[in-house]
Amino acid sequence: MSAAPEAVAGARTRLAGLLVVPATLFVALMLIGPLAILFRYSLNKFVPGQFMVDALVIENYVKFFTDAYYLNVLVRTVRVAIICTLICLIMGFPLAYVLARTQSRFKNLMVIAVVLPLFVGNAVRAAGWMTIFGSKGAFNASLMGLGLIDQPLEIMYTENAVLIGIIAVNLPFMVLTLQSVIEGIPRNVEEAAFSLGAGPAAMFRRVLWPLALPGILAGTILTFILAMNAYATPVLLGGPKFQMMGPLVYGQFAQQNNWPFGGAISFILMTATILLTMIAHLTVQRRYR
Repeated sequence: MSAAPEAVAGARTRLAGLLVVPATLFVALMLIGPLAILFRYSLNKFVPGQFMVDALVIENYVKFFTDAYYLNVLVRTVRVAIICTLICLIMGFPLAYVLARTQSRFKNLMVIAVVLPLFVGNAVRAAGWMTIFGSKGAFNASLMGLGLIDQPLEIMYTENAVLIGIIAVNLPFMVLTLQSVIEGIPRNVEEAAFSLGAGPAAMFRRVLWPLALPGILAGTILTFILAMNAYATPVLLGGPKFQMMGPLVYGQFAQQNNWPFGGAISFILMTATILLTMIAHLTVQRRYR
């Protein structure tokens, strides 16, 4: 006599739960543990020559929020992350739609072309952009050779260079996330909208966009987090005068040897990223509920 369907389903659920336990414990120990230690360090005092003195103070957080320089770095990081995320969404959605709907035999090659940049490290890609954006780089040399400019454009060590570099890094993540969701949307839903008289814009706004919203949220959250925590691209393309939160954290730990303040900056960055992500997620969910 076969077992009841409810018993089989319950056994499968318990087995799935047991299989998740090792990964959950690993994440808890390897992620939450170091973060807890880092948070404890952020409450210590920094004394030059003594590295770190045990204490329970919030002066490192007060120092960050009362200094205009550090607040400007946080605002700049958020601004860059938002701009990069929006541009990645605008550029990535059409490409993801084409990849999801194409019937071409070259589809796999197109997907490989999107994935291929991920095989190159961020530092190597940033170095490549440096050869293009430099005063004597390929971009300025081409414009001057065509007679369009007399003097090279100042692109390196600017916010625009950092934006281009981060977008190039994050765009494949947005495209791949959107593609997987759009492929799960039946094509006949779009055809039904067209047959009922909807134009391309109306079909996109009232059919495709709401159905693709899970992928849009996942892609924007992923690219926003990556942009907020970018390190190699701001350092190489932004230079020492263009500070973002990632390089600032590294500077406090590795150069200033100020672990308490570095820990505080790390938690401020993490908290800002989480809060902004949650606000955006709740806003979009409420708008399209």
